[in-house]
Amino acid sequence: MPLRNDAAGDNLRKAERFLARFRDGVVAHRIAGEEVRSGEAFDDLDPHDNSVLCRVAGGGAAEIDQAARAAEAAFPAWRALDGEKRRELLHAVADRIEARAEEIALVESVDTGQPIRYMAKAALRGAENFRFYADKAPAARDGLSLPTATHLNYTIRQPIGPVGVITPWNTPFMLSTWKIAPALAAGCTVVHKPAEWSPLSAVVLSEVMSEVFDGAGLPKGVVNLVHGFGESAGKALTEHPAIKAIAFVGESVTGSHIMAQGAPTLKRVHFELGGKNPVIVFDDADLDRALDAVLFMIYSLNGQRCTSSSRALVQRSIYPDFTARLKERVARIRVGHPLDPKTEIGPLIHSRHVDKVLSYADHARSGGATIAFGGGRAMDGAGNYVCPTLFTGAESQMRIAQEEIFGPVLTAIPFEDEAEAVRIANDVRYGLAAYIWTGDVGRAHRVSESVEAGMVWVNSENVRHLPTPFGGVKASGIGRDGGDYAFEIYMETKNIAIGLDRHKPPRIGV
Repeated sequence: MPLRNDAAGDNLRKAERFLARFRDGVVAHRIAGEEVRSGEAFDDLDPHDNSVLCRVAGGGAAEIDQAARAAEAAFPAWRALDGEKRRELLHAVADRIEARAEEIALVESVDTGQPIRYMAKAALRGAENFRFYADKAPAARDGLSLPTATHLNYTIRQPIGPVGVITPWNTPFMLSTWKIAPALAAGCTVVHKPAEWSPLSAVVLSEVMSEVFDGAGLPKGVVNLVHGFGESAGKALTEHPAIKAIAFVGESVTGSHIMAQGAPTLKRVHFELGGKNPVIVFDDADLDRALDAVLFMIYSLNGQRCTSSSRALVQRSIYPDFTARLKERVARIRVGHPLDPKTEIGPLIHSRHVDKVLSYADHARSGGATIAFGGGRAMDGAGNYVCPTLFTGAESQMRIAQEEIFGPVLTAIPFEDEAEAVRIANDVRYGLAAYIWTGDVGRAHRVSESVEAGMVWVNSENVRHLPTPFGGVKASGIGRDGGDYAFEIYMETKNIAIGLDRHKPPRIGV
């Protein structure tokens, strides 16, 4: 497929230069600071044309055990490290991420199919995550003073131990840093298993961290990387007795499996899972801004975003006009090569995922909805390209309105009034995010309180503020990222009570 412009061609040449080293041999695990090429290798495919990008070492129980033991051995030294020193090292990681920002963006764009216009800032967001938690490291162990008349109670927080981090394929670099940075700031060591469909940016991250930590004279095992499949490497990680907690981003069904696998070792879990997020548009909203936000939150990142506004709940009085405007804009979305700066939707991650996304066109027809636009392949059927799709005339009980499609597919559902909007918004098993567009401040607060979601944005798309909690309810997750909330999984709170010699202990056997 020819690229449209010089900028796209320049990006492709740079990407090929960065990718060349992955094509030479088998991409390795990194365990205790060393490259390890064991396990049966698997193909990492280019979503653009499904050609083989490279071969990747496929880890299993043996590699996970080696990595977990390395993390366990490195834990005492990392835990004992002064918080100010951890702060310094995590800022150094951020510096090196920024130095390799172009490489990370181009590699991830090719590996995931995500348009470079969105991946261009992936490394910078990752660096920001490390800087944010670097600055929290010195105070991570701080607790509360809780005095009484007879005792001084105070709490401290202590790192839980080695943790497992399992990250997804949609925006892997940023989400990896989002999990790993707070774990390290807390004083935990890490075994990281990236998604097998997009493993390459995790290699760059592991290199960056190894450079920093090895150069500081720390044990080689603070962070370890094992590639592989969920049913082998992932299962071994969630079951390993040395791993004290699992932080996972992915499908809700997989989260259930992880919870069951970790139960025998009483493993703590932190899940960011699926979503079928509503964006509720009332007739008194700023409809131009709402239109922009609705489109951005479902069609950016190829629709492969856990917080995507995949259900547009539109008040019936404006439904015909609003959906007509949606259709007009969807028809103009540019589908193309991910390295083209003008591309708005690139190829989906894998051919199996394409089949899943396209299957919902049949579900829409059989359910009685209208395929207002799309519903099929794009770019003459090449690679994993899918047309941006809009379903209208939908009802809440339809599969297109209930199931997470995780692609560039928007389902538009009409509602009559505030009560029905809330009922439809809550009529799914998920509860990650919700978006509300209204000019009525009272309604904004009422609906925000009533909607079942861990996060609500009013008159806004998803704009993240790192100190705030991020996570969902119902089948969308357990626990919260962001701010100090992330430390709740990675640290134990200990209470210490000091008697002030002002009370008389009870006496027995006198």
